[in-house]
Amino acid sequence: ALTNGDPLNGHCYLSGYISLLLRAEPYPTSRYGSQCMQPNNIMGIENICELAARLLFSAVEWARNIPFFPDLQITDQVALLRLTWSELFVLNAAQCSMPLHVAPLLAAAGLHASPMSADRVVAFMDHIRIFQEQVEKLKALHVDSAEYSCLKAIVLFTSDACGLSDAAHIESLQEKSQCALEEYVRSQYPNQPSRFGKLLLRLPSLRTVSSSVIEQLFFVRLVGKTPIETLIRDMLLSGSSFNWPYMSIQ
Repeated sequence: ALTNGDPLNGHCYLSGYISLLLRAEPYPTSRYGSQCMQPNNIMGIENICELAARLLFSAVEWARNIPFFPDLQITDQVALLRLTWSELFVLNAAQCSMPLHVAPLLAAAGLHASPMSADRVVAFMDHIRIFQEQVEKLKALHVDSAEYSCLKAIVLFTSDACGLSDAAHIESLQEKSQCALEEYVRSQYPNQPSRFGKLLLRLPSLRTVSSSVIEQLFFVRLVGKTPIETLIRDMLLSGSSFNWPYMSIQ
């Protein structure tokens, strides 16, 4: 059932489903730290890695608390998050205005730690540019928090994951998320008839961001050779009691 919130409180039209998606966010944008909200602020490598860890953890924690996801078989939950974690990470990075001008700095540190051939360096920097572009395009649309929550749900509930026990059910959850976003956008942005289409069109290109590049940029210093997929499974199973296997940062 759709409920109309009190516009004076800034909760204008939200469906019950979107309200629950929003309520599941473990870190409201304000709690990502003021560093994020000031794009010109130079963050140290340790801070940016810690922020990246928080963004990844918040994506998993959010999924654990949204409607329908916890009811899926645990193998399906793991399969969905393993496939989509990097897309959720990009959405979270855009939502908190992660200062990506430090990416070349991070890359330099990463390249220094594990020397690469000139060809691989060029390819790696190209992937970083793609990541930065995806974040900038989302920021240019001025996506609001309800839209981000719906986009994350559309990304997460994908029937493309391997070995799902009930792909049709997961596809229906994706459709539900898409319908909620469409109704919300039509109600909140009546003067932007193409907005819903523009938001949906951002999603396929999120997959152009290489998960291995995100891993090397932000997580190698924290977790060494531990695969992100292993971390995601551990986060999902241990919930808020999860402890990062932090390595000492050089």
